[in-house]
Amino acid sequence: MRVFIVIATLLAAAIAKEPITLDYHNEIGIPLATKIKRAEEAHDFDGARIVGGRPAALGAYPYLGGLLVHLTSGHTSACGSSLVTTSKLVTAAHCWTTPASQATYFTVVLGSIRLYSGGVRLNTNRVEIHANYDSWSWNNDIAIITIQPVSLSNNIRLIALASGSNSYAGVWANAAGFGRTSDSQTNVPQDTVLNHVSLRVMTNAECRNLYGPILVIDSVLCTTAPRGQNTCGGDSGGPLSIGSPSSAVLIGVTSFGSANGCESGAPSGFSRITAFNSWIRSRI
Repeated sequence: MRVFIVIATLLAAAIAKEPITLDYHNEIGIPLATKIKRAEEAHDFDGARIVGGRPAALGAYPYLGGLLVHLTSGHTSACGSSLVTTSKLVTAAHCWTTPASQATYFTVVLGSIRLYSGGVRLNTNRVEIHANYDSWSWNNDIAIITIQPVSLSNNIRLIALASGSNSYAGVWANAAGFGRTSDSQTNVPQDTVLNHVSLRVMTNAECRNLYGPILVIDSVLCTTAPRGQNTCGGDSGGPLSIGSPSSAVLIGVTSFGSANGCESGAPSGFSRITAFNSWIRSRI
């Protein structure tokens, strides 16, 4: 699950030690979605997705919504999201639009550990991105998806939104998604099911030392990558959460990671939910 956003702009490169990737869909999401589809059609279901993580059982992340991103180019990409009401989900703005790609609609997949099969599947083009989203710096990388109301169950549940001033520094949190499981994953993946990993939240000061102050603003949250574990390409928009499935709290939305790879040991970046709590609540 290595956070999938390599923003390689000249400005970021001049200030930060770690570059990130801008063209998420063409470089990461589209090739990954194609590989996942082929693997699921071949019935190759035997492993996990996030780098250094573990397979997630059905119901372990009942608030996670997989996203098939249908682009104007005719290609399909992959992202994640989190169900916050029966008709609203939170995701990353870059899942909807980047400087190089634009989505036309999402297929939201709920109650399934597979992206192309199972669960409840809903199409929608009702997406609102943050008005101050900057696709070149990845600032305010957050969006709201509206779907037809879904019925809740053991496998489809809501997640609460973090609020207040807690920075969560030092806290261990869980990231989940359908993204790549390694930097070297170039063939059709053997493992197409949802995966998850535990990551420790670090201070923004530590994260700025690597990515620079333009990328790591106050509304960003970063996690360390212990023992080669991390989010990876395809995990964008997915949840960083604390608590059990029945009492989970969303503290971050997967946003960016190092262009040097998911296994580089560089931190992952998330949109900090406490910074966007009022923005989200005013829209749900």
